[in-house]
Amino acid sequence: MSAKVLAFDVYGTLIDTQGVVAELETRLAGNAGLAADFSRRWRDKQLEYSFRRGLMGAYVPFSQCTRAALDFTDRALQTQLSDVDQDHLMNVYARLPAFPEAAGALARLDRAGVRCVAFSNGTAEAVEGLLDQAGILGHFEAVVSVDEVKRFKPDPAVYAHLRQRLEVEPGDTWLISSNAFDVIGARHAGLHAAWVRRSPEAPFDPWGIEPDLTVGNLETLAERLAP
Repeated sequence: MSAKVLAFDVYGTLIDTQGVVAELETRLAGNAGLAADFSRRWRDKQLEYSFRRGLMGAYVPFSQCTRAALDFTDRALQTQLSDVDQDHLMNVYARLPAFPEAAGALARLDRAGVRCVAFSNGTAEAVEGLLDQAGILGHFEAVVSVDEVKRFKPDPAVYAHLRQRLEVEPGDTWLISSNAFDVIGARHAGLHAAWVRRSPEAPFDPWGIEPDLTVGNLETLAERLAP
């Protein structure tokens, strides 16, 4: 397989959103189970808030969804995090690590001459900072943010904006994401899409829209999509 442009989702695909668990554990009296549960709920609520705001037409930067989701999770689990704790956790979220194989996979795509961009719900500034501190920003020719159209994935407008920014046809554009809703959104909009199924137990949404390619990690993706 080959592709003219690979558009990588950031949170959960390139960057490990569960990388905040260790810091949460220190803030939650060493309770590893609670920290892991908190992290999962925080991420789920973050996405839920973006979906709801998208439906309402009430866009705010993704960081506001993240902060509101953090506040909600703290209330739901009654963990009583202070404002200082929450500020610190938001700063940690801006410094999350890349998945271990990300740099090597992106380097392989570089050597093969494949165009790669980052495509995210986050603002361009936030995403550039996140990818830079993770050591992988240099592998991308551009960062395309939904902030430019004030919509959230999986709104068809954001995938149309991606193509317009890159000046490519749908058939030449691949979305790469670990988020099934993103893969379905891209396929619905006429793009190709690869699902990074990081957990072998993870089911794909039974919507009758399937990914063009399913891989377990980014290394396998690079093997399949590099010419």
